[in-house]
Amino acid sequence: MLLVPCPNCGPRNAADFRYVGEAGSRPDPTTASPAQWRAHLYLEANPAGWLRETWYCRAGCRRYFTIERNTATNEFRDPPLPGGKVGGRA
Repeated sequence: MLLVPCPNCGPRNAADFRYVGEAGSRPDPTTASPAQWRAHLYLEANPAGWLRETWYCRAGCRRYFTIERNTATNEFRDPPLPGGKVGGRA
C-alpha cells in the first residue's frame, strides 16, 4: 500500500487521491503552438528517479498539492505534514 503524505490531512492511502501528473508550467494560451500544447498535454518525462508531481486529495481536504516522489521506490522527499511542517521539521 502506498501512503501519500497530504499536507492537510496527513498520510493517507493512495486510493484516497487522484494522481494528476508531473508538475510543470502551462504554456501561454495566447502564444503556444498546437505542437506545444500537444507536448504539454500528452508527453511526460517519466524518469526512474525523483519527480515533482501534482496530487488531488479527493477523500479528505479536496485540495491539490505538489510533492516530490521517487518513481522507482515510491519514496517521498521531505513530505509536507499537517500544520506547516516539512519532513518532520518546523
